[in-house]
Amino acid sequence: MNRVIEFNNVTKRYPLYHHIGSGIKELIFHPHRAMGLLTGRSYLAIENITFCVDKGESVALIGRNGAGKSTSLGLVAGVMKPTNGTVKVVGRVASMLELGGGVHPELTGRENIRLNATLLGLRRRELNARLDKIIEFSELGEFIDEPIRVYSSGMLAKLGFSVITQVDPDILIIDEVLAVGDISFQRKCINTINEFRKKGVTILFVSHNLSDIKQICDKVIWIESHKLKEIGDAETVIAHYQAAMA
Repeated sequence: MNRVIEFNNVTKRYPLYHHIGSGIKELIFHPHRAMGLLTGRSYLAIENITFCVDKGESVALIGRNGAGKSTSLGLVAGVMKPTNGTVKVVGRVASMLELGGGVHPELTGRENIRLNATLLGLRRRELNARLDKIIEFSELGEFIDEPIRVYSSGMLAKLGFSVITQVDPDILIIDEVLAVGDISFQRKCINTINEFRKKGVTILFVSHNLSDIKQICDKVIWIESHKLKEIGDAETVIAHYQAAMA
């Protein structure tokens, strides 16, 4: 098998910082205690998770809010590093990890398309050739030349996903952004994701919409309480997950 994503005993912790109530006095007269408050606590996002994804697979991560799904995607995208263990990713990654991420509120939609496309690795000549298709896909009309700060969450999702449609990734990561679009746009996005699948692009997908997962994904990874609960085919793991949630 041609593995493109490998997690080996991956743990990710985030530091939690206390507020030092007595301020500078505490720092001066009790420095060890103050530093302990600043550095002593952490939040466990995922713990000892191991899984692999092969080239061309479409894989969903499911679990309750706060289970560690988005952290796992962030590790694959390379925007964070594991605390312990190793993450190996092979190929060009395109991701939508956060609604409005990577956009500048004072730039117009058109200007933000150029910014995002550049961040995703499109060269100027490629972007100029694909710009009209991106704008058409976004369905933003005259708003394409308005600043991002006036956009609704649905418009932000349309803008971000429209750029994704014109890049050529090996791995595509999508985190919950389809949930904020209107139904017709969601359907168009799912069709686009399936087109990527036909081209052999590896898909890593997070959604609470289990019917979307069944349409898109071959395999499901269930993360529960920051640990790996189950990996398997979509129908089986989703059935177990639904039974547990009930």
